[in-house]
Amino acid sequence: MISVQNISKTFKLYQTPSDRLKEIFSKRSYHKSFSAVNDISFEVQEGETFGIVGENGAGKSTILKLLTGILLPDTGTIHINGKITGLLELGTGFNSEFSGIDNIIHNATYLGLTRKEIDDRLDAIIAFTELKDFINEPIKTYSSGMVMRLAFSVAIHADPTVFVVDEALSVGDAYFQQKCMKKIKAFKKKGGSIVFVSHDMNAVKVLCDKALLLEKGKMLEQGEPEGIINTYNFLIAKRSQGEKLQYQDTPISSSGYGNHKAFIEKISLINENNDPSEILLSGHPVKIIIQIMGHNDIEKLTLGFVIRDKYGQDIYGTNSYHLKKEISINQGERINVTYSFDQFNVGPGKYSITAALHTGSNHIDECFHWLDKGTVFEVISGNGHIFTGLLRLTPELYMDATKQQLSPNKLPT
Repeated sequence: MISVQNISKTFKLYQTPSDRLKEIFSKRSYHKSFSAVNDISFEVQEGETFGIVGENGAGKSTILKLLTGILLPDTGTIHINGKITGLLELGTGFNSEFSGIDNIIHNATYLGLTRKEIDDRLDAIIAFTELKDFINEPIKTYSSGMVMRLAFSVAIHADPTVFVVDEALSVGDAYFQQKCMKKIKAFKKKGGSIVFVSHDMNAVKVLCDKALLLEKGKMLEQGEPEGIINTYNFLIAKRSQGEKLQYQDTPISSSGYGNHKAFIEKISLINENNDPSEILLSGHPVKIIIQIMGHNDIEKLTLGFVIRDKYGQDIYGTNSYHLKKEISINQGERINVTYSFDQFNVGPGKYSITAALHTGSNHIDECFHWLDKGTVFEVISGNGHIFTGLLRLTPELYMDATKQQLSPNKLPT
């Protein structure tokens, strides 16, 4: 378990290196104070994954360095039951002149493994990296993805009870990222705790049980990942649009924001019988009808939506801009916009729809209304087509058998 209570960290910023020296030998201050982390508290229980979200410079990496002991907090306390390892800034703790195998030994020793433990695990560490042909080369010849493989493999094989991961994982190729994620999920299943920092909001929703939102070193919000990410999206849009953007309560949900020039009143789902329904058949016709209302005259309006599964993972999304359909609305006008699907090829499960009104291709430039979880629904199997997964594909099966005479000595044993 991790218990972080009221930690803060301030750095001294100097304009020139000589200012640092001047300050040592005089009573005058030559620095500016920068508060990287300010009064942050959270707890991570055994088997939990805790996400830390925020823009660049919000304090995410500083918190990870405080957790792993690279930095010490100025105030507050950090208690960790067990060993903590992880993947921080790429190459941290590695010597570029050393070979891959020397860096494994050096890094594993730093993480607390004995030489016997390192020798016992060395083959497994190298095998996981898939870098056997390069393991005796200096890592200055490695690509960033190769360095990431080495760092991750050493950290995960060091028997941690807490594992921290930051954006360094993103430099790997898709295949190795999936391999790492599989290892992380297995670590969590065994009761390990994970602190996860990422700009990939979908990964945060899928992997994390709780999340923390930072802004300029301060905690803005802590709770369920989906709510945290909704606030994060609001902050991104607000920074682009200034103070015009405000949260808005609606009859459907309090989880909305926008500048209120137009807003979403209702989201309806219509089945193949043209009846409103919250239970839909996979593979059957479905209509998504979104009712919008204008508070101002808007000549070019974009309406979009995204379907998310019960874990908050994005399944499908589109908008009128990408579909090359123009929408205009006048003050006091109410419009029903229909997205029609001949075959709603979504797998069985529970889903929600988030919708947004904005200009252009996305909500960043000007957001009129963003409505999170505007409606929820369930999909069940239809037409007797049994399958697993998020998508209902309709393959046709063909067989082309050929006969071949095999000699007795070529028959399988």
